[in-house]
Amino acid sequence: MRWIAPGLLHCGLNPTTPPKLRVCAVNYLNTTPLVWGMLHGPQQGLFDLDFRIPSACADRMDGGDADIGIVPSFELTRQDLEIIPGAGIACHGPVRSILLVSRRPAPKIRTLAADSSSRTSVQLARVILERRYGADYTAIAHAPDLDAMLRVADAALIIGDPALRLDPEHLSYEVHDLGGEWVEMTGLPMVFAVWAARKGVATPEVEEAFRESCRYGLEHIDELVAAESARLGFPPAMVRHYLTSHIVHELGPREYQGMDLFLRYARVGDRAGQAV
Repeated sequence: MRWIAPGLLHCGLNPTTPPKLRVCAVNYLNTTPLVWGMLHGPQQGLFDLDFRIPSACADRMDGGDADIGIVPSFELTRQDLEIIPGAGIACHGPVRSILLVSRRPAPKIRTLAADSSSRTSVQLARVILERRYGADYTAIAHAPDLDAMLRVADAALIIGDPALRLDPEHLSYEVHDLGGEWVEMTGLPMVFAVWAARKGVATPEVEEAFRESCRYGLEHIDELVAAESARLGFPPAMVRHYLTSHIVHELGPREYQGMDLFLRYARVGDRAGQAV
């Protein structure tokens, strides 16, 4: 999916105009505050915006097709990128949009059907299942369809907007909110994604534009909620509660401390050949 704000159309540019930085963002609800200023505020027109799922955004960074991207934090173990500090996607407890739904108790999970659109979520499931529950399982990539996933595996990992369409309280399965599981296990926030840039791209002015875009989104939460609830077909109250009570967009030292711990755990599994 590609969304282009009116200010991003290249009309009558002088041939000497330097090209805009190519920014790959994620087309999930939780990302919207990060880019609201770029779409509707003072940062509109500064960047060439492209919207993808998290793994595809990471691939565009890896392939040189984007200069800056909102990338799954796990990608920092794979790509040599510079973090743009201050804004990203994190949680301080249950995140609501990363759900592990299981037909069996967590320690007895042997197969996991995983929506692999976010590599961080897949790695987080591995870290929690192995370290907290001692589960030894095999992962299967699968589209985010809960019924179909549970027909082929003991458990399903569903993330992002598809997870928000589920009602955990009314599912007849064991449900684990992986954001809450991480915070209970470590006592630290969980960082799912960060803005990251290729080396030498993120000047102080660029970094400030990204932070200001996020601040603009948070300051205009009423109009954001109205627009996104209409676009996605979610109740406005649910959108507001999700963005203000579950998701943290402004990152500080404690969030990065939690991210560093997660990356240490993820690297151990990757070196051991256990990554899914």
